Amino acid sequence: MNEDTDVQRPQRRIQAFGRRSVLRGAAIGAAAPLLSAPTTTAASADHGDPAPGSVSFRWLGTSGWRIDVGGRTVLFDPYITRFRTGLFDGGLKPDTKLRSDPDLVREHIGRPEIVLVSHSHWDHIADVPYIVKSTGARVVGTETTFHLLVAFGVDPGLISVMKGGEVLDFDGITVQVVPSLHSRNKRHSYFAPGTLNAPPAAPPRTISDLPEGDTLAFQVTVGSGPSVFLMGASDFSEQAVQGLSPDLAMVAVPAGAATFRYTSRLLRALDRPGVVVPVHWDNFEQPLSEPPRRDPVMDLSGFAAQVHRESPTSRIVVPDYRTTYGADMRAGTSTP
Repeated sequence: MNEDTDVQRPQRRIQAFGRRSVLRGAAIGAAAPLLSAPTTTAASADHGDPAPGSVSFRWLGTSGWRIDVGGRTVLFDPYITRFRTGLFDGGLKPDTKLRSDPDLVREHIGRPEIVLVSHSHWDHIADVPYIVKSTGARVVGTETTFHLLVAFGVDPGLISVMKGGEVLDFDGITVQVVPSLHSRNKRHSYFAPGTLNAPPAAPPRTISDLPEGDTLAFQVTVGSGPSVFLMGASDFSEQAVQGLSPDLAMVAVPAGAATFRYTSRLLRALDRPGVVVPVHWDNFEQPLSEPPRRDPVMDLSGFAAQVHRESPTSRIVVPDYRTTYGADMRAGTSTP
């Protein structure tokens, strides 16, 4: 999670058809027009299966994504229930009980084959136990994520523990696991740090029972489609992301300036992606059925301006919950 205070806020990709030149499009001349969310139409809001062979992206809010390729689905940090913790209402309540809404979750996840988890804070993992137990999807995450999910009753055989640096082949879907870092607040610390080396004695009950547990990022390449860099927090290891050169970068918006030259360093290390999609800037306690509301501490306009200055040929797409995006992150399109 991104937060303003500890308690109050809490190898190269596969080349194909010159994707980066196609994805970039025309250079954007100003940051202000970028902040209009795409218009959602009946077609673009459809949550049915994509056409065979197509690639589509759907933002699940926070840092979460649903990636569909043909009849296969990959989820990243799927937090859908979005219960209230006081974070956006005057003060975080660490004793807030965890919950997951099965009907709501099923509405958004399809039939996932893989679930990628960046770290174990509640706004990234709270719905994962239900998703895995109900679908049999494979989870990829840290050792802490493993131990927490086992405590929730998830079959250990469905959980793959990663440290970062692994390259996984899921029958045509390539997942590069990238060691990463969690974002920091003004005091250069963050909510609920810590790692686990064994399952807790009892299943976690509250949001404070879920430590960060180290952080991973992922780069996913789907067949001959685009490569997409996924991050769940606004910090990174510069050495770890060098050479990834993704086509699409889903970049967490920082809540402050604790990380030195975050945006410019990240974009340079990623070789200035063709498309930059800001994430983790929304109020993630509002339902996905409503339009995204900006987290008041997030300077989305300022972030877009920084991206434009550092990488003027990158196309910036501010996502919407109910829009389906194609392989080029244009609304309502898909690329075979």
